[in-house]
Amino acid sequence: MNWTDERVERLKKLWSEGLSASQIAAQLGGVSRNAVIGKVHRLSLPGRAKAGGATTTARAPKRNTSAVRAPNYASRIATRTVTRQQGATMLKEEVEIDLMEEMDYRPAANVVVPISRRLGLTELTERTCKWPVGDPLKDDFHFCGCDSPDTSPYCSYHQRMAYQPVNERRRAARAS
Repeated sequence: MNWTDERVERLKKLWSEGLSASQIAAQLGGVSRNAVIGKVHRLSLPGRAKAGGATTTARAPKRNTSAVRAPNYASRIATRTVTRQQGATMLKEEVEIDLMEEMDYRPAANVVVPISRRLGLTELTERTCKWPVGDPLKDDFHFCGCDSPDTSPYCSYHQRMAYQPVNERRRAARAS
């Protein structure tokens, strides 16, 4: 199908009347909706207002549904304003962040821990314990490194910690 001068004029007329690309394609015949859109783009015809979205209305402010707190009770939720781009406008949105308390880990005092070889990741082999010790983000992080049996990645001590029978876990959960 060729775009003749007559068909181009008809396309311009139908486009200015506000018909959609699909409707124009059906009236012209022999062209697809995408062919109409491409030709409109190449002709640099002015865009039209989208149907049903002529005006934007302001949103109603959100209602605060949280419970009223006593003035001496500190809020556990911090709010901050986040700016996000949406279309051609910038909107401000309130984001709630739950603050969590940092807990210190205190191991039990009556546990005997085997002396680890303090191996780094590159020093581990198939026969060394791969139990991580410490915080990976700290300099003193290492792996146990003790000898492990053929079938396990952990030494016998860390096997008992990693693979607890179901009954023992239930008892420990009830006790705490």
